[in-house]
Amino acid sequence: MQRTLITSSAFGLLLALGAGQALAAAPDWSKVASKKVVLLYPGVSPIEWITTGTKHGGARALKKGDTCLDCHENETADMGKKIVSGQKNEPAPIKGKAGSIPVDVQAANDGTNLYLRFTWKQPAGGGEKMDKDNPVKLAIMLEDNKVERAAQSGCWETCHGDARTMPGAKDDKKTKYVIGGDLKSGKFYDLIQWKSNGKATDGYIADKRVMEGGKGLVDAKGEKKGDTWTVTITRKLAGGGEGDIAMAAGKTYNLGFAIHDDSTLGRFHHVSLGYALGIDTKADITAAKY
Repeated sequence: MQRTLITSSAFGLLLALGAGQALAAAPDWSKVASKKVVLLYPGVSPIEWITTGTKHGGARALKKGDTCLDCHENETADMGKKIVSGQKNEPAPIKGKAGSIPVDVQAANDGTNLYLRFTWKQPAGGGEKMDKDNPVKLAIMLEDNKVERAAQSGCWETCHGDARTMPGAKDDKKTKYVIGGDLKSGKFYDLIQWKSNGKATDGYIADKRVMEGGKGLVDAKGEKKGDTWTVTITRKLAGGGEGDIAMAAGKTYNLGFAIHDDSTLGRFHHVSLGYALGIDTKADITAAKY
């Protein structure tokens, strides 16, 4: 009997069709504007460090309403290089690890779905292979302007010094969370993660991280050609599940994303600063209708 292999993308299509929603044609990415976003290696730089003036000189600017992007957009590569070397905020530097990853980010929508595309070259690696099943993972966080400072600090509001992979953490099960996080009040981050083993999860981060419950994810696929990775995420604008924010034309949302490169886990990732994502409206990254 002949067998048919179903890829993760095809499986996503079957799920969408089973739910009564067919996948629309993806945008012609050659016609979609691209924004270069440099992800940095953050080391041990939780929100508690970010907001403490005696440790972080930008804490005062943050209190005045400035964003991390305002101060650091053009120096993220230098910051990552310094941290990954162990000069600052990294007690356990990984030899050979890249300090930053430049990523081309594209966004578009068709009135029903949001499309996000991330492209980057594989950086140098080094150190222990913490996740042998996944050389690469990419996660995005979306927020609906309800978490305090989210528009300033991006997903840093979910990063805390007591999380399980932080130095001195006492609870090896504690992951990301939002202080005062609550689904009912909308104080949470919508979380989607793609893994290079072909699996994807749709969850959220409120008082704790939950890797399920969302129904907004339509498709997540990625591939490596030569030394270049490309990951594309398709998400229903309306969301519809637990921990899904509802997105609409003319509005902006907070976007942050992270790449776990070189089979890493936990805090040993590269992260973006916080960006505004506009749906049919001008923002740091604009998802225009095609």
